[in-house]
Amino acid sequence: MITKLSHASIFVLDYDKALDFYVGKLGFEALNDFKMDNGFRWVTVCPKGQPDLEIILYEPHPMGQIDQETAEQLRSLLEKGVMGCGVFATDDCRRDYEELKAKGVEFIQAPNETFYGIEALFKDGCGNWFSLTQRKPMPPIS
Repeated sequence: MITKLSHASIFVLDYDKALDFYVGKLGFEALNDFKMDNGFRWVTVCPKGQPDLEIILYEPHPMGQIDQETAEQLRSLLEKGVMGCGVFATDDCRRDYEELKAKGVEFIQAPNETFYGIEALFKDGCGNWFSLTQRKPMPPIS
């Protein structure tokens, strides 16, 4: 039986730039950063306090199910800035918006009231964009 999601990948254009962003600006913890025998770099981070979810920072290169053409397509999408679309939860969106903005995080939307809470949108500088969301209590689905 599946019990939880332990790893998820975020494609990035540059490992070092991604580490600087996720660890240096977002305050995530670096968990792994080493090269494997085939030259593949295994880089994982996690939000502080959530070590059971490793986020794999992955530069698209031909390997496994990704051939050269697919790696180039992924890099092209990252260069266009259209990848990502994940959600990072916060208990105070406006506070975190101000703190992250002061650290140089590029926001494409300031905190905005929505039916599901308060949301801001930001870029990671590696081709991805994310929601920073402070959820409001939602009624149960019946």
